[in-house]
Amino acid sequence: MDTRNDIALAISAATGMDAAELLSYIEIPPDSSMGDYAFPCFRLAKAMRKAPAAIAAELKDKLALPACITRAEVAGGYLNFFEDRAGAAAATIMRVLNEGENYGHSSEGQGKNVCVEFSSINIAKPFHIGHLPSTAIGNSLNRIYKALGYNTIAINHLGDWGTQFGKMIVAYKKWGGGKPIEESTVRELVKLYVRFHEEAEKDESLNDEARAWFRKIEQGDAEAVDLWQRMKTLTLKEVGEVYKLLGVEFDSYNGESFYEDKMQAVIDELDAKGLLKTDKGAKIVDLSEYNMPPCIIVKSDGATLYATRDLAAAIYRKNTYDFVKSIYVVAYQQNLHFQQLKKILELMGFEWAKDIIHVPFGLVSLEEGTMSTREGRVVFLEDVLNRAIDETRDIIKEKGVATDNIEETAKQVGIGAVVFNELSNNRIKDYVFSWKKVLDFNGETGPYVQYTYARAASILRNAGEELTAKAASGKVDPKYITSPSAYELAKLIYKFPQVVVEAGEKYEPSIVTRHIVDLAQSFNRFYHDEHILVDNEEEKVAKLALVIAAKTAIKNGLALLGMQAPERM
Repeated sequence: MDTRNDIALAISAATGMDAAELLSYIEIPPDSSMGDYAFPCFRLAKAMRKAPAAIAAELKDKLALPACITRAEVAGGYLNFFEDRAGAAAATIMRVLNEGENYGHSSEGQGKNVCVEFSSINIAKPFHIGHLPSTAIGNSLNRIYKALGYNTIAINHLGDWGTQFGKMIVAYKKWGGGKPIEESTVRELVKLYVRFHEEAEKDESLNDEARAWFRKIEQGDAEAVDLWQRMKTLTLKEVGEVYKLLGVEFDSYNGESFYEDKMQAVIDELDAKGLLKTDKGAKIVDLSEYNMPPCIIVKSDGATLYATRDLAAAIYRKNTYDFVKSIYVVAYQQNLHFQQLKKILELMGFEWAKDIIHVPFGLVSLEEGTMSTREGRVVFLEDVLNRAIDETRDIIKEKGVATDNIEETAKQVGIGAVVFNELSNNRIKDYVFSWKKVLDFNGETGPYVQYTYARAASILRNAGEELTAKAASGKVDPKYITSPSAYELAKLIYKFPQVVVEAGEKYEPSIVTRHIVDLAQSFNRFYHDEHILVDNEEEKVAKLALVIAAKTAIKNGLALLGMQAPERM
């Protein structure tokens, strides 16, 4: 049931105007006492050459009201529509009950592929709090596009190439103490990396050694490649545990090294299409015509760059997955890089260059300043998650929360707090990482939403299996759920699928986050204002059906953020 669409069609029939255009004008009044939907008639004033109030009065007389609307009223230049609340609530509840865990999902992307590149960690370097935005936003977008029916390909574009691996090998061989890489940790490798930079400041020749070792990797030297691969295996094993905690999975770990043998074809194609120029020995694409600096493809010493690999990666992904969108969740500092990437692909004649989507986000810094692996100033993401779990476990024990499994609940709520905190603001904002804020379980937080879900589960348990089953059948009398708090809750549940679509269109998971906070707050108002487990069984069953619908919508929203919904909390 789409009430807005029905109103637009009715106005279209009365005016002859395009229904799709009229639909875009329909608003939700700030106060439901003014109506459930409003049409601003000043939009028609120019075409109809009448005052908006006169148009509203005329429309009211001419309009054949849709079945879902009980009445229309003129208010100044607006025509306000009042919905059949009982019918709307009943239809919403029935849809949620029928669709269950698929409520909010659609088939708009059926048969279409979307690539989502996110997290993209560096080998032998810390998986730190600065990686959380890309990881959480990317994971959520991947889930949102799946919910919209697309076949998604989650890609972790590993930073597994470059001179830093020469530095790592030099440091390991000089100061690693002969300990096998497999028995080390990434943190120990990071310490070696920090030490390399400290020693290189005193002895410049170390940088020459590092470059020599990386050349050996490029040339396929057995020892160099073996050490590099073992560092890669160790890193992926460790970060795999963090991804498991976060519920993040990837379809591809093809990183920079994967594209080494695919770049020459791209360079040759750029040359053949007359796009390459030589400037001081380097090969560049001149983008001055498009108000961008030149993009270096091959340096004067013959080395390729990140841009070269990204061009190869984009072409490979199009050829392999035939995507309709290729989304890159990368910090806004790379805005220029992606503008150049899209423009070069366009100049190469690829019409799909328009489908390259850069989803930027703000930077995370520490209260003591920006993070730096070289200086050893980082906060490991694993430490953040574990501390959140520990703090949550303490709170559960302190408050005597009745839960079947304290450890599992502490994980769900602690990790949820970190993820929700990351996804609660507009993604483009910079922010300073604060333990206090992440672990604050009051206010508009992940634990608040999860607690609301657990409260709904508790109500259903107290009602008993028989009445809950009756409510779940959807055969209820909706007259019992037309109070202001019940109707507002039903409206927010009804809006959830539209919210998922909007979050996908705007690449903005915080739209889902904000909506499920609104849902949780609305549910708690309903819980506070209404006595749910009343003596009248018909009334009780109707209200329980609304509880089930709200619980389902909240759980589905949390799932899109990559969060769990605990039954007891």
